[in-house]
Amino acid sequence: MNATQWIIFILVIQVIHFLGTWKLYVKAGRQSWEAAVPIYNAIILMKIINRPTWWTVLLFVPIINLLMFPIIWIETIRSFGRNSLKETWLVLLTLGFYIYYVNYALDVTYIKDRSLLPKTATGEWVSSIAFAVIAATLVHTYFIQPYVIPTPSLERTLRVGDLLFVSKFHYGARTPMTTIAAPMVHDTLPVLGIKSYLSKPQLPYFRLPGFTKVDRNDIVVFSWPADTVRQFYKREEGVDKPIDKKSNYVKRCVGIPGDSLEIRNGFVFINGEQLKLNDRAKPMFQRVVTVKNDISSYANLFGKENFKGRIIKMPLNILKKERASEILDAVDLNEVKRDSDYVYYAGYLNNQKVIDFLQVTSVPNMGLFNMSEDEKKSFEGKDGIVSIEQFTESNPNTRVFPQNKNLAATIDNFGPIYIPKKGATVPLNLKTLPYYKKIIKDYEHNTLGVAGNQITINEKVADSYTFKQDYYWMMGDNRHSSEDSRFWGYVPENHIVGTPIFIWMSVDNFNQGIFNWKPRWDRVFTTVNGDGEPVSYFRYFLIALVLYFVGSWLLKRRKTK
Repeated sequence: MNATQWIIFILVIQVIHFLGTWKLYVKAGRQSWEAAVPIYNAIILMKIINRPTWWTVLLFVPIINLLMFPIIWIETIRSFGRNSLKETWLVLLTLGFYIYYVNYALDVTYIKDRSLLPKTATGEWVSSIAFAVIAATLVHTYFIQPYVIPTPSLERTLRVGDLLFVSKFHYGARTPMTTIAAPMVHDTLPVLGIKSYLSKPQLPYFRLPGFTKVDRNDIVVFSWPADTVRQFYKREEGVDKPIDKKSNYVKRCVGIPGDSLEIRNGFVFINGEQLKLNDRAKPMFQRVVTVKNDISSYANLFGKENFKGRIIKMPLNILKKERASEILDAVDLNEVKRDSDYVYYAGYLNNQKVIDFLQVTSVPNMGLFNMSEDEKKSFEGKDGIVSIEQFTESNPNTRVFPQNKNLAATIDNFGPIYIPKKGATVPLNLKTLPYYKKIIKDYEHNTLGVAGNQITINEKVADSYTFKQDYYWMMGDNRHSSEDSRFWGYVPENHIVGTPIFIWMSVDNFNQGIFNWKPRWDRVFTTVNGDGEPVSYFRYFLIALVLYFVGSWLLKRRKTK
């Protein structure tokens, strides 16, 4: 909805409120016109129902207002003596329109000094639960959100099974754009498995002030720009989700607006210089491991979960055969090395005719394993290990951004590309357009046309484009096991959610069911950002907890005496 549509929508709501309550305002000793003035009418209504004026603010906070409206409806009819359980359900089930019946059809009397205390234990329980949910939703939506690491894209920096608290106030909380949604859930209702929100109406993007901006090396939670799934891990065609209901991803920001970014042999270069990661970052790469015996006997040493495949080889003279190069181009193989007799490849072939034609055989003493630099150094020199060399993809393909055959690259050798900055202008032609096409059409909502060599934006010929917001480049530290900007491109500023601040729990075997979980106590209550090795503050938390309960017990005992 644009600004004009929102103004009309708000005016319609005000008219509905005025028509349904003006007589009640009069019976409460107010003027009828007071029910018609936006914001002021809410302040007066709080006085009528004998509730604090600051409740008015909650009526205008997205998502929180969905929880407040039913409370206000109930409080309104009870201020005029309609206290029965039946009428409470009526006002809820009619979405507040039962107030019209009270306003026009019933001869009610305003109760000025009514008791605000629940009349039953059930009422007290419901009231406590309602405001606990409101408080929790306020914190969840605007301050801190729990998050779990479900995939290994940031291994070994963040582990699968790390349960995080994500700060939304660091970068400034993004106010909800989806106005009608279930509180404290994302895109899907638990158990029911159905959509948790209505796509319309939508609020314009707005971010509250933060005290820092997204910087290089920050670990960032953001709405996945390429999201086309109704539920995580379940891909569907034609899914169009609001920005704030897209699946949440967590990656490391390696490029900020205005940067020139390039990837060389798996390492990120910014403005021509290699990006220096902080010392808590432990990037993982696939490595070609050569041993004296069979590689499978080393699986336990390197970790079975880190095994990424065997190495295959073909005679060097096969490359001279007719159609050999054509066939090699058609299969996804990456050259690892070559010697005087063989070419060695990482990849997998299942076509027996191709295998026979290229005379491909498996190399029993070589394999691909995923490991960090520290792990690599710890393995080197061990008995039977000949060498551990970093693997880089060498076969350009169109699965890499911008998915254009003329700009094919690999995840290890890519760019340089420009990361768009708000207000910056770039030249636009058929060569640069693929990088910015999605920005122009999907993120900044222009119409785009191409006819021959001519590009049109909003039906006007264009040879340049000026960006309306900032963009970022996000990558996982697990460089060969991460779906990130190398595949779907830039992350718009309006997709940024927040940054993880600490791990409150961490478990091994997270994806194997709760009964197989094993706590990683050394990671519990550790901070995510910062320098130096992470330090667990769990023992200090336990000490503080014990002191709190002992202090409370002593204080209670003293009062009793």
